[in-house]
Amino acid sequence: MSLFAILALAAGTFALRLAGPTFRTRFELPPRLERLFAVAATVLLLALAATAALTQGPEFAGWARPAGVAVAGVLALRRAPFPLVVLAAAGTTAALRACGIS
Repeated sequence: MSLFAILALAAGTFALRLAGPTFRTRFELPPRLERLFAVAATVLLLALAATAALTQGPEFAGWARPAGVAVAGVLALRRAPFPLVVLAAAGTTAALRACGIS
C-alpha cells in the first residue's frame, strides 16, 4: 500500500473520530434512533462472534469451538468472573477435542 493511501486513511479515521464529540451537541437524535443504533451495535458484535465461533476459513470449525463459546456465553450471562469464563470455555473445547470431537 502506498504511503499516500495510508496517510489518507489515517486522516479520514482521525476526522471521523473527531466529528463525534464535535458535532454531538449540534445534532439531536430521536430516542428511537439512539436505541436502534445500540441494537445495531449489539447485532454486529453477535454476528462477528458467531462467524468467529462457527467457521475456520471457509469451512465449519467443528463442534468443539461452538460448545466452548456456548459454555462461555452461559457463564457470562450468569455473571461469572472473566478468568473463569475463559478457562471454562478453553477447558470445554480442549476436553471435546481430546475426546475426538473436533
